[in-house]
Amino acid sequence: MESLVEDVVIVGAGIAGLTTSLALHRLGVRSLVLECSDALRVTGFALTTWTNAWKALDAVGVGAILRQQHLQLNEWKPNCMNTPGTRMTSSACTCYVVYTSHHKITFYSKYSKLHLCIRVYLILLNNLLVNTYIINKLLHPRSIRCRNVTTSLVMEQQTSSLSLKGTGKHGEREVRCVRRQLMLEALAKELPSGTMRFMSKVVAIHESGFSKILHLADGTTIKTKVLIGCDGINSMVAKWLGFKEASFTGRYVIRGYTKLMGHDGLEPKFNHYFGKGFRAGVLPCDDNTVYWFLTWTPTTQEMGLTENPAKMKQLALSMLEKMPSEVKSFIEKTEVKDILTSPLRYRHQWELMLGNISKDNVCVVGDAFHPMAPDLGQGGCCALEDGIVLARFLAEAFNKKPCKHIKEMDEEAKAEVQHKKIVASLKKYAKERKWRSFDISVTSYVMGLVLQGDLKLVAHFRDKVLPNFLAELLLKKSDFDCGKLICDTYDVVE
Repeated sequence: MESLVEDVVIVGAGIAGLTTSLALHRLGVRSLVLECSDALRVTGFALTTWTNAWKALDAVGVGAILRQQHLQLNEWKPNCMNTPGTRMTSSACTCYVVYTSHHKITFYSKYSKLHLCIRVYLILLNNLLVNTYIINKLLHPRSIRCRNVTTSLVMEQQTSSLSLKGTGKHGEREVRCVRRQLMLEALAKELPSGTMRFMSKVVAIHESGFSKILHLADGTTIKTKVLIGCDGINSMVAKWLGFKEASFTGRYVIRGYTKLMGHDGLEPKFNHYFGKGFRAGVLPCDDNTVYWFLTWTPTTQEMGLTENPAKMKQLALSMLEKMPSEVKSFIEKTEVKDILTSPLRYRHQWELMLGNISKDNVCVVGDAFHPMAPDLGQGGCCALEDGIVLARFLAEAFNKKPCKHIKEMDEEAKAEVQHKKIVASLKKYAKERKWRSFDISVTSYVMGLVLQGDLKLVAHFRDKVLPNFLAELLLKKSDFDCGKLICDTYDVVE
């Protein structure tokens, strides 16, 4: 039976685990990453990487290679779709323009007082946009009539489109749909040989002085000074910290991707569709790969079919029957083996606020910490942020030069001093990441309820108001910089 001794052990070789390990490596701290499978696991196919994610990827030095492999998305295009059975009609609408400090957003409505609804709605949502709004009707120069447009025969309502480029508080905006496999491979390639240990499932965690003892399924034991749980939504480490099992949102997601032949791919746009009971997206990863998803609240009968990819593909096509044919064709071309269905789970907000993100020399990162609904596309992005912030704080506990009197201590006393530094570093990490994770998780959960809401009032805001608000919200929440990998290594007075 093998016994190992490590400074830092990371459980889980997903995005959170590999980012944390690579960030620590960049700061001179070695870690061991345990993965229960026999190779890097890829679930979900792709993820939308917003500006905040690229800040983190650049911090660990893999941003450049991933940019070469993926298209930059130019535009976010939401579409309010008719619900099944609704008669489609063409109708005259009023054209509005919303001017904010950074954007000009055009939208259309047949409601003459829509601008008042928007102002009230934004105020109630804590002014998440800019401080002032100037909403102008586009009037015919010599008439009191507003300029009329005709909505599409496919969509109930034309909605806003938003440029995903431009400049925010933290520099140039950048959005891409990144294939998970390529991101994991890019992170893993930069790690030193021997960092990852596959077929290593943790079955028990015990305390031993200032260390933790991990027991693996194959009988191996590992003694570590720091234990970091990056083991996903069913995290054993999170359970050890006292977190409950992640809660079911009541919704499922169907994900798929298709490889194309030739140059018949999508334009570099995030095509977003939502309506009564569902939300969907279709967007390109590169010139030959298109990723798509559909979230919905299934019936009891549909829940019994979630393990059948062919049935899920049929369901997606039926729910999105009014999607433009040139976009729907990408779903039609998707092979059954490239379709995955899973329930959406999240961490209750009070657990994020009151739970133990860290305890002693143990902490959690990514989905083990904050599983969330995908309605802001920030789950993976926040996991990347977590890894950078944790590595920056934790490296201080290992890299700070000890004072003279510490050098003269015996080994047990030195171990106690370092343990205190580790505990303090993990507390700093937990404090910094708590509010950010709470904000993103709560906002994402609420957006999911509204985007798929069935109540008449909720549906009104979703179809008439929300697209413009959501456009700014997506950019605002992603306009965040987790910082660079800089660690203070100067002498510390104890």
